[in-house]
Parts: sequence; C-alpha cells; structure tokens
Amino acid sequence: MFHDMGLTHQHNSASERFEVDGANATRDFLRSHGISQHEIDLVWTAIALHTTPGIPHHMHPVIALVTAGVEMDVLGLTYQEYSNAERETIVKAPPRLEHFKEDIIQAFYDGIKHKPATTFGNVIADVIADKRPCQSACSFQ
Repeated sequence: MFHDMGLTHQHNSASERFEVDGANATRDFLRSHGISQHEIDLVWTAIALHTTPGIPHHMHPVIALVTAGVEMDVLGLTYQEYSNAERETIVKAPPRLEHFKEDIIQAFYDGIKHKPATTFGNVIADVIADKRPCQSACSFQ
C-alpha cells in the first residue's frame, strides 16, 4: 500500500506530486530496513510512475505490475479479463467499505487539493476536474 502514502498528511509535501511523496516515503522506509539501493530505485520508480499510463508497461516488470494493479483496481482497466470469482476474492482481501469508490476519490482529492498543478498528465487530474470543475477549465483562460 506504499504507493498511496503520498496522500497521507505525514508524507504529503507542499509541492511534489503525491506519487513522488509516496515514493520518497517508501525509499526512506526501505533504507531503514537495509534494502539495496538497486531495489530501492526499482520500487521508487514503480511508485512514482503508478498513475502515469503508457510508460510503466515498457519498463521493468515490477514497475509495469504496480501500474497494472492500480489501473485494474482503481480504474477498472482489464476488468473483463478476470472471472467473477477472481474479482470477489480480491475485493474480500482486504474487504472494501460500502462506498469505496466515493471514499477513494475523496482521499485522492484531500491529498492533492492544495497542489492541483501536480496532477498534470496523470489520471488524478480527473479528480480535481470532478471536485472543482472550474479549477482545471478556468486555469487555462
């Protein structure tokens, strides 16, 4: 779950993308546990790029896998490639609350609302557009 640590108050900076904040928090955690720099760099990149579609799929399999997992879990991409039983198993571990979709959108917004410019070029920009319709449309006028 480290990929979303940048949305939390304790790891959320004033100006970095939440993905970078999460990657930095994970880097610090891994260093404190003696993980090699090569492995840290791999995990850092996977987390930093996890909301940037189109690029991670051409990189190391770990980086591609993190993005593919997020794309399926949050965006529903490749949804039809999984059976009902597989989807039910995944949703039950850990269980999701009844309003998961609304809750995750609110969590994204709460983590980025003070720095909307950091969402440029990723799927999180849609959250700003949803919560503050004029924020994205009016900023270009």
